[in-house]
Amino acid sequence: MRCKWNALAIPGYVYFRAMVKQIIFDLGGVLINLDFKATSDAFKRLGAGNFDAAYTQLKQSDVFDRLDRGEISDEDFRNYLREFIPQPVSDASLDAAWNGMILDFPSERLQWLLELKQRMPIYLLSNTNHIHVRYFSAYLKEAHGINDLKTYFNRAYYSCEIGLRKPDVAAFEFVLRENNLVPHETLFIDDTHHHVAGALQAGLQATLLEKNQRVEDIVQQIMY
Repeated sequence: MRCKWNALAIPGYVYFRAMVKQIIFDLGGVLINLDFKATSDAFKRLGAGNFDAAYTQLKQSDVFDRLDRGEISDEDFRNYLREFIPQPVSDASLDAAWNGMILDFPSERLQWLLELKQRMPIYLLSNTNHIHVRYFSAYLKEAHGINDLKTYFNRAYYSCEIGLRKPDVAAFEFVLRENNLVPHETLFIDDTHHHVAGALQAGLQATLLEKNQRVEDIVQQIMY
């Protein structure tokens, strides 16, 4: 299905005005609800008072990027986290704190994705890691009976599996090339400014999901 594109104004960004034939979605903060403060608070309860210096939604140390690209093991990552905590802490406690940011995936949004997939090709490109993937996969199984979130998309890509992460142009080019997608006919939706900027640099149409917006409403604006 073809869609029209009504540019949403974001200062400093220039949008293509072309037919949108497919959409690439971010996952966390766009489809799955997140709360980054919950992870920060969880690590502070463990004793990591300076955790925010290493990780926020907008900026993070290279260790987190390497985890997202699958370049370091879960154990190496946990040992890095232990550097912020003065007392011994179990792997399970570290994973629970790290996963604290992941909230829920509304059932009505899952149904919406199934319906949208029948109308046009949809894809997923997520900066994530194996610890998070295991956690939200278990949540989806328990809460919604879903065995694999990837079945809700034509193709789905996790950075820890492909070795590439946003906002690097190579991550977007990988998805485009794998699926023979035309960049300017592809819309990317993310909740992070520099990821949107990376998509634009790769030639995609792109828009930022603001905190007061729903992804369903953005898609509705471009479809007819």
